Amino acid sequence: MQHEGFAELVGFEVFPQSDGASTGKLEIQKEHLNPNGVVHGGALFTLLDTCLGAALMPRLNDGEICATLQISMNFLKPVFAGTVECRAYVVSKGKRVANVRGELYVGDKLVGTADGNFAIMQAK
Repeated sequence: MQHEGFAELVGFEVFPQSDGASTGKLEIQKEHLNPNGVVHGGALFTLLDTCLGAALMPRLNDGEICATLQISMNFLKPVFAGTVECRAYVVSKGKRVANVRGELYVGDKLVGTADGNFAIMQAK
């Protein structure tokens, strides 16, 4: 599923799953690279942040939305090319805060991980 706005600009797709999980993918283009020829960390972070939120969205009650409070990301290996795939899932969900975890892969290589906390609030 292609989101409009920033996700469209970056060029990734996110696929929400049922029951608190999502996947996403980013096909690396030259625009994603930093001056060293490595995928910019911001591009990887953006994919993870969006996938984490997409995993939580199906678990929200009617009238609720979520927003990122904090994400701790670990970059494990540099990414130079290929397709980065994200797998995210809800670890726990309370009334006001949820914890979501995500992993980034290129092929079968784990290249990044993240744990995020999301605020849960009523939409206005």
